[in-house]
Amino acid sequence: MDKEIILKMSDIVKTFPGVKALDGACLNIYKGKVMALLGENGAGKSTLIKVMTGIYQMDSGSLYVGNSKVDFRNINDSQEKGIAVIHQELNLIPELTITENIFLGRELTNSFGKIDSNLMKKEARFLLDKLNVKESVDTLVKDLTIGKMQMVEIAKALSQNAKIIVMDEPTDALTDSETESLFAVIRELTSHGKSIVYISHRLKEIPEICDDITIMRDGKFICEAHVKDIDEDFIIRNMVGRELEEQFPRVEVKKGKEILKVENLKNRYIDDISFNLHEGEILGISGLMGAGRTELAKTIYGNLKKDSGKILIDGKEIDIKSEKDAIKAGIAYVSEDRKGDGLVLGMSVKENMTLSALDFFSSLFKLDHSKEKKEVEDYIDKFKIKTPNVDEKTKNLSGGNQQKIAIAKALLTNPKILILDEPTRGVDVGAKKEIYDFINELKTKGLSIIMISSEMPEIMGLSDRIIVIHNGKITGEFTAEEVTQENIMRCAVGGKKC
Repeated sequence: MDKEIILKMSDIVKTFPGVKALDGACLNIYKGKVMALLGENGAGKSTLIKVMTGIYQMDSGSLYVGNSKVDFRNINDSQEKGIAVIHQELNLIPELTITENIFLGRELTNSFGKIDSNLMKKEARFLLDKLNVKESVDTLVKDLTIGKMQMVEIAKALSQNAKIIVMDEPTDALTDSETESLFAVIRELTSHGKSIVYISHRLKEIPEICDDITIMRDGKFICEAHVKDIDEDFIIRNMVGRELEEQFPRVEVKKGKEILKVENLKNRYIDDISFNLHEGEILGISGLMGAGRTELAKTIYGNLKKDSGKILIDGKEIDIKSEKDAIKAGIAYVSEDRKGDGLVLGMSVKENMTLSALDFFSSLFKLDHSKEKKEVEDYIDKFKIKTPNVDEKTKNLSGGNQQKIAIAKALLTNPKILILDEPTRGVDVGAKKEIYDFINELKTKGLSIIMISSEMPEIMGLSDRIIVIHNGKITGEFTAEEVTQENIMRCAVGGKKC
């Protein structure tokens, strides 16, 4: 029996100054099915969803909901047709309750026109029960886990009687158990005829939860396929338009002198951490969420205060009390939260990239704008950053391009030691490969790199050595030759190295 198409987008074109974001893009959404929408960062996925929801108006093409041709002028138009989007950055107000968030701007009223709080709480409870959320409807959203916040967003979509729910990177910040809960909810929703558009860079999730895939590249529709008929190689090949022969191409470099030595570092997050790092070495730091990996990086970088212990660079003890001290000592840090800590999204590509290195472009209190622009253009070229020009607002670029800017920003401080915290989080496979290649290039030039990653293949594929942290302590250390996933996981949960 043929699947029922409930939304169809055909030959969509959308142009912005200097760039054709969509060039004949297409998307079919089927009743009661999960459609994966895949593509590299900058492929046009977000723009297509914004056209679907009325945020952007297409230049040409057609959009049908059921058998009716529609032309959405704003979000309200699309919501009236049953379309809801759960964004990667959740649109919830932390200081309001679950109920208040679900009905914000659409408060239920009684026959006298007064807001009916009891009715809203009753409706909220009904929705949460459908999603197997046990928390009180009066709970403040700030007191929920990210996974529960996702459920509140889904409840909000269901309260709008959404027939189509777009989920943008829904598992990016979820634990494994929260991901399983989300998948159970998605299966329940589709069993009742709801349709899901699932955008994710985690390709291993696709066969587990999706029925079909649509792949985009450079704003164009590439293909639609049944998930059961394809494999991961097919997806990667069509996403990037080329073969990725080796996803994690670790290069062998002769280890140089010791650059960094950390001795008995301790504060409320980490407990007696000691390790060293050499020139031309990538040291991987693995462990479960909350183990203290990021806190260790921030302590070395001066973001968090150390209670005791030493940090030595080139054999000399350094007292790092701030980011400025760290940069001066030759340490650069790329945060796992590029939007919160790494970049100022309202600033231009050039302004973001040179923000931490303005001293390098200054003489006699005057900024050398031509030198600054040339350096930025060199990094744009080297990193293959897709931007119309150096003055483009960073917020207008894809996640992968933003991440490249964050790394370039760190490198412009001319560091000896580069700390990369989840360097490819939310980045597609093609951009990941480009970042991996650049990390290896930096390694061959003698840069010392600390890389924190939750992706096991990534940390095993690139690192020369790996230390594993559990509850703020090092529980294991492995060379690239001896490491296994089993060893890492055993140490990550507090077991001992075999």
